Amino acid sequence: MSSALPPPGSDLPLLLLLGFRALIDDVHAELAAAGHPDVRTLHGIAFKAIGDGITASALGRRLGVSKQAAAKTIEGLEREGYVERVPDPTDARSKIIRLTPRGRELQQLAFRIMAAQRAHWAERLGEEQLAALESGLRAITADQEMRFDIPGWFHS
Repeated sequence: MSSALPPPGSDLPLLLLLGFRALIDDVHAELAAAGHPDVRTLHGIAFKAIGDGITASALGRRLGVSKQAAAKTIEGLEREGYVERVPDPTDARSKIIRLTPRGRELQQLAFRIMAAQRAHWAERLGEEQLAALESGLRAITADQEMRFDIPGWFHS
């Protein structure tokens, strides 16, 4: 019985996913230890998509989900005190979703933890190799719009 090697590149998607998962699992463990035990991948992605403020409809488009699914995500983040709805200064019928001080605090904590995780990866891989990996991924994804419509990530 011959054991053929997988074709070059066939492991790349899995390796990228496993790397992502390892990083995010470590970040979530540290966030839980810091008093945020219910943070999920969805939170960080939604925070990134919200940016400085966004309507529910625009958030849904950015996340690749229906307006109703976006509303459910927003409601959950509101319950946790991470986001708030404020009047849209350009449209009286609309609300802007933005991070609360608690949401910004969580985001800044996550950034610090991710920086520490990056430093850990640099210790393991070497700074030059990690920087090359980051640079290569930026080059490959440069023409991609910010969208996070990853199946299954936005279902509670």
